[in-house]
Amino acid sequence: MNNLEKQEMQLEPWVIQWSDYLTNAADFTNADDKIAAQNLIHAVLFAASQGNSCLELTALHAKRLRSLLSFADKSQISPFVFCNNRLYLYRYYALERRLAQQVHRLSQQSVVVVDSAAYDGLLKDPHQKQALEWVASSGLSLITGGPGTGKTYTLARIIAALNHSVAHLRIAMAAPTGKAAQRMQEALKNAFADLEPRLMTPELQLLQPVTLHRLLKIGQKGRAQFNQAQPLPYDVVVVDEASMLDLNLATQLFEAIATGTRLILLGDANQLSSVDVGTVLSDLQRSQLLESHVVELKYSRRFSGDAQIGRMAQFIQQQKQPQNASHDVVIAFEQQIVQPSELRPIQISMLEKDLIQLQYIEDTAKVTSAKTHEHLQSLWYGFQGYAVALEQYFQSETYAENTDLSPEQEAVLKAFDDYRILTAMRYGTFGVTQLNHDMQAKLLEHLVAYTQASGDWYVGRPVMMTENNYQLGLSNGDVGICFKHRQDPTQFEVYFPSLAKWVLATRLPKHIQTAFAMTIHKSQGSEFTHTAVVLEPAAEQLLSQELLYTAITRAKKVVTLLVDQTAFARALSHQTTRHSGLADFIDT
Repeated sequence: MNNLEKQEMQLEPWVIQWSDYLTNAADFTNADDKIAAQNLIHAVLFAASQGNSCLELTALHAKRLRSLLSFADKSQISPFVFCNNRLYLYRYYALERRLAQQVHRLSQQSVVVVDSAAYDGLLKDPHQKQALEWVASSGLSLITGGPGTGKTYTLARIIAALNHSVAHLRIAMAAPTGKAAQRMQEALKNAFADLEPRLMTPELQLLQPVTLHRLLKIGQKGRAQFNQAQPLPYDVVVVDEASMLDLNLATQLFEAIATGTRLILLGDANQLSSVDVGTVLSDLQRSQLLESHVVELKYSRRFSGDAQIGRMAQFIQQQKQPQNASHDVVIAFEQQIVQPSELRPIQISMLEKDLIQLQYIEDTAKVTSAKTHEHLQSLWYGFQGYAVALEQYFQSETYAENTDLSPEQEAVLKAFDDYRILTAMRYGTFGVTQLNHDMQAKLLEHLVAYTQASGDWYVGRPVMMTENNYQLGLSNGDVGICFKHRQDPTQFEVYFPSLAKWVLATRLPKHIQTAFAMTIHKSQGSEFTHTAVVLEPAAEQLLSQELLYTAITRAKKVVTLLVDQTAFARALSHQTTRHSGLADFIDT
C-alpha cells in the first residue's frame, strides 16, 4: 500500500467521480476519514488498471473503507472485500473464488484413462513423454515451456493418441486471439505431417483452431453462451497461448468445461501476462494442488546451444537486478550476446543460424532528422521482400476467384508474415502510429509505378482489427492484407488468413489499424521469421523483462534491436509483479 501511495497515479475522471459517489453514499462524517477512504479506492482501482486483481495491505488500512468493506468470512456483499491481507474489488474477488472452484472440479474429476504405454514411441524427450502420461489420466493439464520446446508437437501426438484410443472423440482447439489460432493451426499441420499413418485420421486433419470468444460464443455484452448451465459439447478442449488468459476469460472458459472433459492449457509463463486483470497461467503453475498437473518442456529445438535468440531469452530470465536498472546489465549483454553496430539488411535465406542485431538510438534531444531517417530506413529493410512480392502480384495480372488465392497472393501473405516491427508505445517518434505511417509511405513510394492510395486503402495495406466485430465474424487481433477486388479491380477487399476469409474493404471499421508495426502486447500469439524491436526513451517506464522476452521470442531467425540504452537496461532488468490471490484460493 505504501508504494502505491507514493507513486503518482494517473487517474481517470470516472475513478474520482466513483470514489466521491461511494464515500458520499457511505456517509463519512469526518473529512479526513473520507479522504483516506477515497485514496484507498483510488489505489485499488489504479492497481486493477495495472493488471492486479487485488492490493496487498493490512486489515487496519482496509478498515478505512468502513461500510464499503466486507470480509471474506461474512455473507455481506459490498463494493470491496478483504481476504488474506488482500483488498479486492468485489468483482475480482468473486472471479478468483469462482475460478478456484472450477480448478478444483476439473483437477479432481474422473476421465476416461488412456493407456499411454501403448504410445510410448510417439515421443522421445522425457518431459514430452511425461506430458503424454499425465494428460492420459488427468482432467486438467498444463504444458509449459519456452519457444521451440515442442509444445505444439507434443500436443499433436497427445491428441493423436487420445483420438486413437477413444471412439468418436470430440476435440476443440482454441487460442485467445485470431493470430494465435492461425499460428496454432499452422503448427499443428506441421506436427501432424510426420505422424504415423495408423494415428492420422480425417478428424485430425479437419481440426480448426478458433478464438476463445468464438468457441465460447461470447457476445457483445461479454457473456458466453456456453457456461455451467450449457457446457461445451467436447471431450477435449485445448487452449494455446494460455499466458494471455485474463481472470474473466479464464473463469468463463473453466466454467464452460463439462465434467468428464479434458482441458489442456499450453503456454509460456515467462511471456507477458494478459492485457486485462489477472496472471492466470502463472498462478496455476504456482499452485501446490496442481503440481502433478504441470509439465514444463525444457529442451529448445528452435534454438541450439549457441543460438543468439535462445541465449538472449536465457539472459533476460537470469537477470535479478533491482528495479532501478544499472547500465552494468547492458555491458554484460554486449559481452555475452552481441556487440552494438549499424543495422544492415539481412538475407534470411543465406543465414545458417539465427542472428541478433543491436543498434542504440541516440539521445532524442540530439537526434537529427537525418539520423531518424536512417533509423526508419533500417526498419524498412525487413519489408523489402514484401514490396517485391507485391510487385510480382501486380505484374502477374492474375487474380484469385472465389476464396482461392493466386500463387502471387500467397507469396505476398508469406512475405508479410516474415517480418514485423514491434514497439512498446502507440505514440511517439517510434510509436506504432508513426511507424505505420512511415512504413506505409515507403511502401507506396516503392510501388508508385503500380498503385496509389485511395483514401485509406491501397493494395498491400496490412490491417489489424482492434476490437471484435460480430457482424463480420472478425476478432480483435485478426490481421489481413488488402488486394484488388477479385471481380472488380476498381475496388479493394481484404483477405484474413486466420479465417481464410475475404471482406470488402468498405465494410471494415474506420478505426481498423495499419499493421506494419504493432505493440508488443498485440504481438502475443504471433511468430515471424524476423522481428525488429524498437524501444525509445519515452517507453522506459513501460518496459519489463516480460515485455522484452515476449518481443524477441516472436522471432524464429532474426531479431533486430533498435533501442535507447537506458530503456534497454530497464527492459533487461525490471521484473513485473502482479498481485493475485488465485493460487492461495486454489490451495485452500
